[in-house]
Amino acid sequence: MVSMNHMNVDRNGTSGPSTTVGVLNRQTALTPIGPKFAPALTEDEAVAQARLLKALADPTRLRILSLLSRHEGEVCVFEIVESFTLEQPTISHHLRILRDAGLVDCRKKGLWAYYYVRREALNRAQEIINALA
Repeated sequence: MVSMNHMNVDRNGTSGPSTTVGVLNRQTALTPIGPKFAPALTEDEAVAQARLLKALADPTRLRILSLLSRHEGEVCVFEIVESFTLEQPTISHHLRILRDAGLVDCRKKGLWAYYYVRREALNRAQEIINALA
């Protein structure tokens, strides 16, 4: 059976294959068109960068980073806790987030942990922000 979309009848009453494109039956090949705009970051890159920026997006964590940045060496967790009105578990929570983001690291010595800023991570945060500007 021949569909009417494929047949055309001319003025003389003869019929032949249609050369026009029907609405229901397209005869041209469609090429896929990509998005006009594509993100510059992969999903994994975006997650890593968001983790870093989220760690910076807290007043207490910024204050901890500021405290650590002023000291070239390591600062004992006891001294960090003494510098704030927050309890030790709260400070430890913020330090863990900063460590997970790679902004600080620590060295254990006996019962105490000594924290220091990882400058390369702060430079990376600066690069991320500059790339958005």
